[in-house]
Amino acid sequence: MTAPAPSLLRESARRRTFAIISHPDAGKTTLTEKLLLYGGAIHLAGTVKSRRADRHATSDWMAMEQERGISVTSSAMQFEFDDHVVNLLDTPGHADFSEDTYRTLIAADAAVMLLDNRKGVEERTKQLFDVCKKRRLPIFTFVNKCDRWGEDPLTLVSDVEAHLGISCHVVTWPIFASDALNRGLVGVVHRHRREVHVLERDAVAARRGERAAAQTWPLDSDAARAALGAATYRKLIEELALLDEAGTAFDRDAISAGAQTPVYFGSALTDFGVEPFLHDFVRLSPPPGPRPTTTEQLVMPSDPFSGFVFKIQANMDPKHRDRLAFIRIVSGHFVAGMDAVHQRSGKRLRLSAPQTFMARDRSSVEEAFPGDVIGIVDRGVLHVGDSIATEKGIDFGGLPRFAPEHFARVELTDALKRKQLDAGLRQLTSEGAAQLFFTSASAVSSPTAIVGVVGRLQFDVLLHRLEHEYGVTARLEPMGNRQIRWVRGTEANIEAAARERGRTLLFDAHGAPLFLFEDPWTLRYAVGNERRVELLESAD
Repeated sequence: MTAPAPSLLRESARRRTFAIISHPDAGKTTLTEKLLLYGGAIHLAGTVKSRRADRHATSDWMAMEQERGISVTSSAMQFEFDDHVVNLLDTPGHADFSEDTYRTLIAADAAVMLLDNRKGVEERTKQLFDVCKKRRLPIFTFVNKCDRWGEDPLTLVSDVEAHLGISCHVVTWPIFASDALNRGLVGVVHRHRREVHVLERDAVAARRGERAAAQTWPLDSDAARAALGAATYRKLIEELALLDEAGTAFDRDAISAGAQTPVYFGSALTDFGVEPFLHDFVRLSPPPGPRPTTTEQLVMPSDPFSGFVFKIQANMDPKHRDRLAFIRIVSGHFVAGMDAVHQRSGKRLRLSAPQTFMARDRSSVEEAFPGDVIGIVDRGVLHVGDSIATEKGIDFGGLPRFAPEHFARVELTDALKRKQLDAGLRQLTSEGAAQLFFTSASAVSSPTAIVGVVGRLQFDVLLHRLEHEYGVTARLEPMGNRQIRWVRGTEANIEAAARERGRTLLFDAHGAPLFLFEDPWTLRYAVGNERRVELLESAD
C-alpha cells in the first residue's frame, strides 16, 4: 500500500471534531457563537434570548428555531484556531430531538458538556453523557453562567462526580469578589499556567457580542494582587490550596479514555473563561482516530478515502429544494469530484459540488480531510447511516434509530395538495427526525400516513416545514402514546396475529410490517405470549 502523503497526516492531526451536549437553556447556542467568535468565523455574536434582537443565532438557521429561540436541527461549522481546524457539530438541545443528537455524537471525536452553574447535572445532561460514555468519548466540562450567583463551585464538581461517575480535574477556577456588597465574578485563574485572567469590560458590551478584552497576569505577581484586591486574592489562594490538596490530579490518558473530565468555569454570555477553555480544548482533545467497521476492521485516518452519512437535511435553501447529505470523513484525502463506492448498493457515485457550512451559509470546498464534515447534494440515493469509500467492503454500520413514542394521523386540508404532501412527508421523514408508517403495504401514500416521533415538538416542526417548504397545510390527529414492534413471520401468521385486541398492523416506509400497540400492557402480553410471529425492536 502506498504511504500516505505527509500533507494528509499533517492535516488529519490538526483536526478537532466535537459536539456540545447540554440540558435545554444551559447556554449552548451562546457558547457555540463565542467559540466561533474566537475562531474568527464570525465577527458579531447573535443572541437568541432577546426578543427585540434582529439578529439570530448563527447555528439556528431554520425559521422556526429563530422564532422560538431553540435549536431543533444539527448544524456543522468549521473554523481555525491555534493552527487547528475545528469542526463544531452543533446539536439540538431539546430532548424531543434525541435521535438527531445521538447521530451527531456518533460523528464526533469529543464532547463538551455544558452545565448551568445554578442547576449542575440535569436529566438531559445525564442522558447525553451516557451516550458519550458508551463511545468512550473524551468529555470536557464547561460550567456556564458564572456571571450570576449559583451553586458553590466545589459542590458542582462533586455533583458531576457523584451523578455521572467520572472524575473531575478543575483547570480554571472562578474568581468572585470577596466584598460583601459586590460578590460578582471578577475573572478566572488557570491552575496549570498559574495565570489570572481579569475581564476589563462590562456585561453590556458582552451582550452586544463584542469580543472580550482581558488582562492576564502571573498568579504570583503584584499586578494580580492589585487587580483582585487583597481580600479577594487571599481567598483565591486558599481555594487553590484546597484544590491542590483534595482535588483529582490531572491525567491526560484518563481524559482521552473518557474517564476524567477537565472542568472549566466561565460565562459564555459575558465572555468569562471562554478563550482559556478553547486554547486547552484544541490541545487536549484528540485528532481523528481509527474507526471500526461491521467486519471489525479498523479504518485508520491515513487509509484511502472513506466516510459515512450521519445526517440528511432538505431545503436548507428552499429556493432550490436541495437535499444535502452530511458526511463525516473517516479516512483519506477527499477531493471535489472524486468517485466513491456507495457501500449499500455497490454503485459508484461522483461526489461533486461538496460544501462546508457556517450554519445556513455554505461555501464550496475543493478538499477535505479526516474529521471534516462535508455536504454532498443528493437526489435520494444516500440514507442516514450509509458508508462511502473508494474501496468496496468498508461499512461503518447503520446508525441506530429510536422507537417513536408519539403517533398521529396526517390529515390534508386541501385535496389538491396531495402530491406535495406525499413528497414533503417522504423527504422530511428521510432526514430521520420522524418515521412514516402506512396502514397498507400497497397504499404507501398520504391518505393512509401515520407519523411517529420521539418527542411531541417534532410534530410542530413537521407541520411548520410542510407549510413553509412545501406549501402544504395539514393537520395531525394525535393517537396518544403507543409502542411499536416490527414483526417477522409468514403473511398469514402476521395477519392472524394482527387481529388480536390492542394492536394494529402497519407498514414502514420500506414496506416492512410492524404492530402498533395501544398501551404498554398489550405490548408486554404480546412479548410474553405471541408465538406465531417474532417481535423485533428495530427493522432488519
